[in-house]
Amino acid sequence: MMRVVKRLYLLRHAKSSWDEPGLADRDRPLAPRGERASKVMAEHLRDEGIAPQLVLCSPSKRTRETLARLGLEEGSEVRFEDELYAASAGDMLEVLQGVPDEVESVMVIGHNPGMEGLALELAAGGDDLDRMREKFPTAALAALAFDGAWSELAPGGAELVSFVKPKELSRRA
Repeated sequence: MMRVVKRLYLLRHAKSSWDEPGLADRDRPLAPRGERASKVMAEHLRDEGIAPQLVLCSPSKRTRETLARLGLEEGSEVRFEDELYAASAGDMLEVLQGVPDEVESVMVIGHNPGMEGLALELAAGGDDLDRMREKFPTAALAALAFDGAWSELAPGGAELVSFVKPKELSRRA
């Protein structure tokens, strides 16, 4: 049986608002800058033909709003996973290792520092690795590829295919 290369997209939620200091962290919405960055990232996903089969999203308001602005709901199965809120890299890896093997592409929408930690932990190499090490800003997207089962995904087990930041995409437009 031929193995299919799996695709993993790690998206940090867009910039959240701090306008209401008394608001619980989980309930913070996107800031106007985050709304703009989400739109830029949605255009990038469309231009690149990125349409993950499965989206695993933290249940926080800012991750839900980021997801809604990406326009992925049609054609992608979306699951809100409580474990992804404030998850460590290890927690996220555990969630990914439970993905069924017939799923070829997954996008995780979550939070730092876990998101950045997971991307750096998984990436064995790639042209954008040094740029990703510098900073994994809000609404940044790391695209990784690996050969094998989700249950086998492990540190150093993937190749960083691309790393894009909304600010860079805005400059190109």
